[in-house]
Amino acid sequence: MRQDGRNGVWIGVLGAAALLAACSTPVNQAPVESLGTSASGGAGPVVPAAVAAKPLPGAENAGKPGYYTVRPGDTLIRIGLDHGQAWKDLARWNQLENPNVIEVGQVLRVAPPDTGTATAVVAADQGVVARPVASSTVAGNSAAQPAPAPAAAAPVAPAASGDIQLAWPASGKVEAKFDESRNKGVDIGGKAGDPVLAAADGRVVYAGAGLRGYGNLLIVQHNKTYLTAYAHNQKLLVKEDQAVHRGQKIAEMGSTDADHVKLHFEVRREGKPVDPLRYLPAR
Repeated sequence: MRQDGRNGVWIGVLGAAALLAACSTPVNQAPVESLGTSASGGAGPVVPAAVAAKPLPGAENAGKPGYYTVRPGDTLIRIGLDHGQAWKDLARWNQLENPNVIEVGQVLRVAPPDTGTATAVVAADQGVVARPVASSTVAGNSAAQPAPAPAAAAPVAPAASGDIQLAWPASGKVEAKFDESRNKGVDIGGKAGDPVLAAADGRVVYAGAGLRGYGNLLIVQHNKTYLTAYAHNQKLLVKEDQAVHRGQKIAEMGSTDADHVKLHFEVRREGKPVDPLRYLPAR
């Protein structure tokens, strides 16, 4: 009886060991795949199966002319300004279901599709910087007010390239000149409330305060080649998608996002900053 008892104990121990060994095999073991065979014909090392990364939108167009790969810190308004386009055009050309979201690494069309027709000029966004999943707010431009009657036309300079004529956007002294690496336009001094005038006929494609460093900003598109930008205003007097005329009062000078009252004025040729003094009449 005592011998049988000891045998029963050993049988119980062995059974428990077998059960523990069975349980040591993971139930939800990751799938594996062979990466090849050894020189002797045996199976090579096995690793968890790679999960194919989902390609970002437009990845097939990376590096092609007319396309741009989104980088950290980008916004649609910034991308549009740097390529001479309006953000709504970018959203439409790229079929963005939610234009408030762009992703770092996403490839966007930044040139009009070759349709043989002119591209409509529309409003621009109030961007928030792009992050690994980036968002850009496009609404909420509450600063715009109905435009007053156009002011008297200012002197006009011969166009530097023959396709645009610009008037001075403010009457103050030039405080800082164009420097391609440090100042993308000219800074014109004045006092709070001084009139800011449209430099040429065009259409407002952005009115808001969503581009860091520019304060209350207006961007006017004049044709397929040229944009002008008017920054640091205390008050905006025109709305997005509104037509404006050369010499029309479009804002009041201020110091938003600046250390003192001034107008920062940029001229963009196909998105590239150029020296405004080349396009303005001597005075």
